Amino acid sequence: MKILLTGATGYIGKRLLPILVAQGHHVVCCVRDKNRFYCPTELKKNVTVIEVDFLNIETFSVIPNDINAAYYLMHSMSSSSNNFDELEQTSAENFVERINQTATKQVIYLSGIVNDRSLSKHLSSRKNVEEILKNTGVFTLTTLRAGIIVGSGSASFEIIRDLVHKLPVMITPKWLNTKCQPIAISDVLEYLSKSLLNPLTYNQSFDIGGIDVLTYKEMLLGYAKATNVKRWIITIPIMTPKLSSYWLYFVTSTSYKLATALVSSMKVEVVCKDTKINELLKLNPMSYEQAISRALIKIDEDAIASSWKDSMISGQFTGLIAEYIKVPKKDCYIDRRKKIVQNKEFTINKIWSIGGETGWYYGDWLWRLRGFIDKLFGGVGSRRGRTNKHDIHSGDVLDFWRVLYADKEEGKLVLFAEMKLPGKAWLEFKIINGTLYQSATFKPKGILGNLYWYSVLPFHGFIFKGMLNKLIG
Repeated sequence: MKILLTGATGYIGKRLLPILVAQGHHVVCCVRDKNRFYCPTELKKNVTVIEVDFLNIETFSVIPNDINAAYYLMHSMSSSSNNFDELEQTSAENFVERINQTATKQVIYLSGIVNDRSLSKHLSSRKNVEEILKNTGVFTLTTLRAGIIVGSGSASFEIIRDLVHKLPVMITPKWLNTKCQPIAISDVLEYLSKSLLNPLTYNQSFDIGGIDVLTYKEMLLGYAKATNVKRWIITIPIMTPKLSSYWLYFVTSTSYKLATALVSSMKVEVVCKDTKINELLKLNPMSYEQAISRALIKIDEDAIASSWKDSMISGQFTGLIAEYIKVPKKDCYIDRRKKIVQNKEFTINKIWSIGGETGWYYGDWLWRLRGFIDKLFGGVGSRRGRTNKHDIHSGDVLDFWRVLYADKEEGKLVLFAEMKLPGKAWLEFKIINGTLYQSATFKPKGILGNLYWYSVLPFHGFIFKGMLNKLIG
């Protein structure tokens, strides 16, 4: 079967792709930027990648007509736009218009649990998208509604981990007493894959969740128990949504816009109304404790398949990689350094392990300070780290950088700064004829940009020289 997969570069899409291929399907992956899509070699012969923007109908012509089924995995959970609900509506309407012209028999939509009488703006938008998909399509619709998804790399799991590890005592808002029904990412993927072209799921909506109904406070304490640490949580009624958002933003690796969206949604109970789908698909979802245990194992094994942080919603980068991948020279300040490589394999492995827990090899305290300052000014900071300790692909995050280009065989890595800056910045490493070239490029914007460059210039000789020496050995 030929399956259309939207959101192929997202947290769910990346994990669903190999499952669909293993089931024998040919998957057509819809992405807005091909440069951000990484496809493992073993999957390539069963995957087609197309560039589609569902807000731009002019890009629809590349969608094949012989599609058998489609997954709608597009959300704007942390869009910085105030009218994100209008954008989601337009995207859904455009999707329906194009899919109705194909042979698509079924669309599977992953939404949020919407059983509470009072819904957040984000949950209301997801409910509206479901109505659009259900009422205007000639295809059958299967909607799976999930609450908190727990797995290595998920936004919810990362926030829980950050809070528990960093705060022995937590003074928290009252919404931590809100009930939810968390579900393991592996269970979500089973529901998604087993619903595919399954007549039992046609034209129906299902709530999906794990076996436990917990408060967010109980989830935090459950993680603390799983990691053998003691934590104390005190809830107070006076913390406003804005203060709650700042609390999440400064303590965790989440962006402020995502923190705001999460706080809004966390005030709403997300508990399954029924679990009839478990009988239909003969599935037995795991407990919260089991989900946490699995996620921790994946982290220990450095086997995180995808992370919410690698999606564009986690940072400031909004353009296409192709527009930035060629590092400019005109009207730029450039710190260039080079050194003969003694052992190419050693140097490449060092470059490919840079950032995150490994650090930047020299002057790490200055890198951390720069991340802290960036966080104070509303930037991404350096808490995002990196998804894997040794693997890097285009589109990944690396502390406050975004990976534009990564080719290990070529020995070239290009990073783009997502920190708050009066200009644009690149960091580039490349090995040519046995020499490592390291370049820090800054394109200033106005007087502030020029002042910024000269203010940090004294530190460059210290940081970049030291880093280059460490990369050589």
